Amino acid sequence: LTEKQWDKEDVCMHPWLGDGDEDIARQTLLSKFSCVSAWCTFITSCFCIFSCQGLTSEKAAEILARDGPNALTPPPTTPEWVKFCKQMFGGFSMLLWTGAILCFLAYSIQAAMEEEPANDNLYLGVVLSAVVIITGCFSYYQEAKSSKIMDSFKNLVPQQALVVRGGEKKSINAEEVVVGDLVEVKGGDRIPADLRIISAHGCKVDNSSLTGESEPQTRTPDFSNENPLETRNIAFFSTNCVEGTARGIVISTGDRTVMGRIATLASGLEVGRTPISIEIEHFIHIITGVAVFLGVSFFILSLILGYTWLEAVIFLIGIIVANVPEGLLATVTVCLTLTAKRMAKKNCLVKNLEAVETLGSTSTICSDKTGTLTQNRMTVAHMWFDNQIHEADTTENQSGTSFDRSSATWASLARIAGLCNRAVFLAEQSNLPILKRDVAGDASESALLKCIELCCGSVQEMREKTPKIAEIPFNSTNKYQLSIHKNSSEGESKHLLVMKGAPERILDRCSTIMMQGKEQPLDDEMKDSFQNAYLELGGLGERVLGFCHYHLPDEQFPEDFAFDTDEVNFPTENLCFIGLMSMIDPPRAAVPDAVGKCRSAGIKVIMVTGDHPITAKAIAKGVGIISEGNETVEDIAARLNIPINEVNPRDAKACVVHGGDLKDLSPEQLDDILKYHTEIVFARTSPQQKLIIVEGCQRQGAIVAVTGDGVNDSPALKKADIGVAMGIAGSDVSKQAADMILLDDNFASIVTGVEEGRLIFDNLKKSIAYTLTSNIPEITPFLLFIIANIPLPLGTVTILCIDLGTDMVPAISLAYEAAESDIMKRQPRNPKTDKLVNERLISIAYGQIGMIQALAGFFTYFVILAENGFLPATLVGIRVSWDNKYINDLEDSYGQQWTYEQRKIVEFTCHTAFFVSIVIVQWADLIICKTRRNSVFQQGMKNKILIFGLFEETALAAFLSYCPGMDVALRMYPLKPNWWFCAFPYSLLIFIYDEIRKLILRRSPGGESRIHAFIILFILCVCVCVCVCVCFFLFPFVSRLGGTGDLLLKTCQPVSPVSSHLLLHSRLCMNIVLLLGIKF
Repeated sequence: LTEKQWDKEDVCMHPWLGDGDEDIARQTLLSKFSCVSAWCTFITSCFCIFSCQGLTSEKAAEILARDGPNALTPPPTTPEWVKFCKQMFGGFSMLLWTGAILCFLAYSIQAAMEEEPANDNLYLGVVLSAVVIITGCFSYYQEAKSSKIMDSFKNLVPQQALVVRGGEKKSINAEEVVVGDLVEVKGGDRIPADLRIISAHGCKVDNSSLTGESEPQTRTPDFSNENPLETRNIAFFSTNCVEGTARGIVISTGDRTVMGRIATLASGLEVGRTPISIEIEHFIHIITGVAVFLGVSFFILSLILGYTWLEAVIFLIGIIVANVPEGLLATVTVCLTLTAKRMAKKNCLVKNLEAVETLGSTSTICSDKTGTLTQNRMTVAHMWFDNQIHEADTTENQSGTSFDRSSATWASLARIAGLCNRAVFLAEQSNLPILKRDVAGDASESALLKCIELCCGSVQEMREKTPKIAEIPFNSTNKYQLSIHKNSSEGESKHLLVMKGAPERILDRCSTIMMQGKEQPLDDEMKDSFQNAYLELGGLGERVLGFCHYHLPDEQFPEDFAFDTDEVNFPTENLCFIGLMSMIDPPRAAVPDAVGKCRSAGIKVIMVTGDHPITAKAIAKGVGIISEGNETVEDIAARLNIPINEVNPRDAKACVVHGGDLKDLSPEQLDDILKYHTEIVFARTSPQQKLIIVEGCQRQGAIVAVTGDGVNDSPALKKADIGVAMGIAGSDVSKQAADMILLDDNFASIVTGVEEGRLIFDNLKKSIAYTLTSNIPEITPFLLFIIANIPLPLGTVTILCIDLGTDMVPAISLAYEAAESDIMKRQPRNPKTDKLVNERLISIAYGQIGMIQALAGFFTYFVILAENGFLPATLVGIRVSWDNKYINDLEDSYGQQWTYEQRKIVEFTCHTAFFVSIVIVQWADLIICKTRRNSVFQQGMKNKILIFGLFEETALAAFLSYCPGMDVALRMYPLKPNWWFCAFPYSLLIFIYDEIRKLILRRSPGGESRIHAFIILFILCVCVCVCVCVCFFLFPFVSRLGGTGDLLLKTCQPVSPVSSHLLLHSRLCMNIVLLLGIKF
C-alpha cells in the first residue's frame, strides 16, 4: 500500500478504537505498511506526531483520558460469596455445624417427648452456630485482607516502558502508555502494548504465550504476512523481547490488544497451595480424624455403659468441640500476612507465601555478582592502551590523575566507548553534574557514558555526527556488542565498525593492535602484554572490557550498502584491537556480614558470574564467599611450585570454575565439585550454564535459591526451588519467572528473607504448640465424665471461650516474637523430615505440658467440690444421680442434701474455675513457647503484643467470670478469689519444668528423644510413688477426717472450722492423685 491509497475515509473505515473483526482488519491494514516513510506520513496525519519526536505530553494525557490505562481488565475471580461459604463450611467448621445440628435434633426430640424439656441442647446449638458464623466471618476478613496486601505488593514493582515524548526519552509506568506513543524495547523487556515496528536491530520476541511458537521470532519493520499474528512488523502486548532492540509505535493498548481479547491466555496461572497450607491442611485432617474417632468411640462406649442416646450425643459433641482448635486457621492466616508485610518492609517482595517458607529451608544460594553482591554502580577506574595502564579521571572538573589525552589511540578508544553504547542520559538533567545524572542503560554502559562525557564532551553530539546504521546487541553467547556507523571523519572510510565485549573474545577477533595511533601486527609479545594487563586489572576485582574497530573498505561497502545483522554480510574477524577499560563495582557494605551469616546457618553461597575468573575470585574474597586462608587448586600449585594437575582437587576447599571448563564436565564431575568444595565460584558462565549448576545442586539434595536479572536467567529461576529476581536491574521476564523480588537488588536482603522464612516457621510451630496444649485439659474432663462417671468438670461453651476467646490473641502474639539467637546458627530445615507438626511437638504439647494443665484443672475442680462437701473419692459413679433433675436430696460426703438446682450451680462454678485454671497455666505455656531451646531469661520479654496477650486473656477470663448476666448467657458463675490461686503452683511447675528441659537440651544437643523419654519416665515414677504413699499412709487418715467445706448457696452453712482449710487442700491433692492413678 502507498500513502496515496489512504485518505480520511479509509481511516474512518478502520477506526483506531474498533472492536472484534474491525480490530483485526485494522491491524492487518496497519501491518501492511512495508514502507517506513509511508507509515510515518500516515501516523503524522492521524496523530500529529513525528516518528523521531513522539507524542507531546499534552497529547498523551488527552489520549490516556480517552482510552483509559494500558491494562487488562482483571480476569474473573472466585466470587466473594463463594469465598465466604468456604470459610463457613470448610475445615473445622463442618464438625462444628454437625455438632450444632445434633444439638438442635436432640432438643427437638426432647421437646417432643417431654413436657418441660431442658434448654441445654438448644442453647448449645445456638452457641455452636454463632461460633461458626463468627469464626467464618473473621477468617473471611483475614483472607480478604491478606489478598489485598498481596495485590498491593504487585504495585511495588510496576512494569516500566521507555517512550519518546517531545523528542526526549522517558521511563514511565506501562499503564500510562497510549496509542501513538513511540516506544523502545530491548532484550529482557516485556512488550508494553501492541507495537508497529519501525526500526529493529537483531530483535527477537517470544510469542509462545500467544501463538505457541517455541522459537523466538524475528521482528523487523517489513510486512511479511497477511495474518497480523504472523507478520514480522507487529510486536504484541505481554510478549517478551528476548534479544536485540526495536522501536515501534503503539497501535493498541489494554483490552484492545490481541492479548486483551484472548483474556484466558493473559489471566496467568492459578496460585498453587503453599507447603505451609498443605501441612496445615494435613494437620486439620489428622485433628479431624482424631476428633471423629474419639467422638464415635466414646459415643459407642457410652451406649455400652448404659447411657441414653441423647447423653451419648452430648458426649460426642463435647469430644469434637474439645479436639477442634477453632481459632488456629485464623491465627495461621494472620501470622503469614504479618510475615509478608514484614518482608516487604525489608525489601523482599514475595509473590506468593510459598516463597517465605521455601526460603527458610534454603541450603544453597546461587548468586549473581553484579548488582547483587556489588552495588551495581560502575565507575571507570583504569584503562590500558599504548601498552600502558592509566588511571581514569572521574572527577567532575577533571582535576584528578591525568593521562595523555592527545593520544590518537585514546581518541579511538573513547569513540568506540561512546558509539558502541546504548546508554543515554534521561531528560531534564542538563543542570545536574554528570556523575549524578540518571541514565537509561545497564551499569557498565552507564559508567562508560559518564566517563566519555567527562573526558571528551557531549556523547550525544558524537553519535549525531556518526549515526548508527546497524547493530548486533550483546548476548550471552557471543559476549560482544557490535555496531556500524556512518563516518564523516576526513581520511577515513565511510563506514566504521566498532565492537566491545569480553576482552579475550575481542582479542580473538583481532589481527592488529593500535599503538600510538598506528596499527601494527598483534604478535605474541603484545598478546602477553595484553594478558598481563588483563590479569592485573581483573585481580583488582574490576570488570574489564575490550574494544576494537574496523574501517570498512568503501569499495566493498558503498554508502548505500544494506547491512544485514541476521545473515552477517560484513567482516567480524581481523579487526584492530584498541585497548581495555576496567570498571570498579564496590561490594555492598552488608554483603560480607550476610555471607558470614549464611555460613553459620549452614547455607552454601555460590557465586555465578559472567566475569573473568580473576575478577570473580577477587570479588569473592572481598565479600567473604572465599574465606581468608582457603585456597584454590591454583593457589596450592603456586604455593608448592608444582603443576596444577599434580594437586589433589579435594585438598582445596575453594574452587573457581571457568564456564569453558564447565561445559566439558560430566554430571558426575560437577557433583564432585559441588560435594567436595565448600566455597565455589563459577566464572565466565552463561545463563544456560546457570541452569546446569542449579540442577547439580538439586541432585545433592539442596534446596536452591537462585538470583537472576536477565531474560536468559528465567529457566534457572523456574528450575530453582525459589527464584529471586532483581527489582531494579532485573528484566521483566526474570521478574515474571521469580518467586521473590529484591526491591533493592541486595544480597543481604536474601539472607534477611532466609531469616524471616525460618522465623515464620518457628513462630507457627510455637503458635500451634500453644494452641494444642489446651486440648488435653479440654478433652480429659469428658473422658473422666464418661469413664469415671463424675459430674462434668468442663462444659462445651467454656471450651469455646478458651479456643476463641482467651487463646486467640496470645497465639497470634507469637507471630510477633523476635528470632532466637541461634536462628542463623543451625542447619537448614529438611522439609521432608522436619514437619510443622511432628512427634516432638505432639509429645511436648499433649504428653507433657497438656497433662500438667489437666492436673491443674482437675485440682481446682476437686477443691471446689470438696469445699462444698463432695470429696474426690465419693464422686466416682455419682453422675447419674447428679444429673437427675428429679433427685433433690442427693447427699454429699458429710450427709448434707443437695437439690438439682444447687448441684448445677456448683457444677457450673466448677466449669468456670476449670476455665480460669486453664487460663492461668496457659500463662506459663505462652511464656515457654517463646523459645525452642533458649531460656526465657535469654530471650527476654520484649514482645509487647505477647505481654498484651497475657493481660487480655486474664482480663477476658475475669470479665466472663464476674460480669453480671454471664450466669445466664454462658453459665459462668463468680469465683472466690482464693480459687484463682489453685492453678498457680502448676503454672510455676510448667515454667520450671520447661526451663530445666531446655537447659538439658542446650547442654546435650542431639539427645532430645532420649531426654523426653527420661523425663516422662521420671514423672511416671513420681506419680507411682505418690500413689503408693497415699494408699498406705494417707488414705486411712483422709477417710477418718470429718468436716465440710463452704457451700455456695446461702441455705447451706459451712460446719467445718477454718483451721482445717489447708489440711483439706492437702487431703484433696492426695485424693486427686489417687483417683487419677487408679483410672489411668
